[in-house]
Amino acid sequence: MDPRNTNSEASKMLLSHAKTLTLHTGNLVNRSRLKKKCPGSPSEELQDCIQASLNDWFSTTKPPSKQDFPEALDCSIPEATDRISPEERDELRVSVKLFLCESVQSSIGDAVEMVCQALAVSQLDSVIIAPPWPLDGEGRNLAHLQPSWKELEALVRSQKIAAIGTSDLDKDLLEQLYNWAQVKPSSNQFNLASCCVMPPELTAFAKEFDIQLLTHNDPKELMSAATFQEALREGSKDLNIADWRLEWVLRYSIIVKSRGIIKAKGYLVSARKASP
Repeated sequence: MDPRNTNSEASKMLLSHAKTLTLHTGNLVNRSRLKKKCPGSPSEELQDCIQASLNDWFSTTKPPSKQDFPEALDCSIPEATDRISPEERDELRVSVKLFLCESVQSSIGDAVEMVCQALAVSQLDSVIIAPPWPLDGEGRNLAHLQPSWKELEALVRSQKIAAIGTSDLDKDLLEQLYNWAQVKPSSNQFNLASCCVMPPELTAFAKEFDIQLLTHNDPKELMSAATFQEALREGSKDLNIADWRLEWVLRYSIIVKSRGIIKAKGYLVSARKASP
């Protein structure tokens, strides 16, 4: 029997029985197949990473016996991950951006714990949160952000995170968050695609309260449900795959402090099968 067909059948059986799926791309800096490609956007990069990682994982996974089908599928390849040794930890900065696709607060703690375990660190240097804002711009208010921020504050108090930041807040919303929060935002990302120059009032407020302004090029929706389904189909070679939904996407960068270069970069993804 062709082993490719066996692996394809295995992937279909595993996905059909699973209820949740987590995936770690490993260090993209060392993934030769992905290095040859130059994705045009963060969304394309993520789609390529999901497809390639699933393809690699299923190609090396042996078909389980019928009684061994797990409900929680962990599609990670440990050999592809660069874990941080205690000796080099102080020389590196671990920065994370967490994209929440659904308003499930426990996802934040799960994501932080997962990346800490994957990289063998006890604390992340910074986490920037990107909550699931309504795409039409309506409902962008403090009440929408507060539950996520409270979860981040708890992780700062438990020393899992050193500093927390926000993404795409205008001056008014950033000021509201700053005045309300117990743990103040240390940074705010700004998408220059929406405006080529940072608004002066935002710059002035950030300078006064020592908030670092950063730029990014992430779209409002990092990955649509349809694109995620396509990535799963391509990665598993299963054209009749069930309806899976993204819960969150975490992107991390490991930077050498003294040289400012990226030593490692990767994604962790969590998804669940939609209820019938």
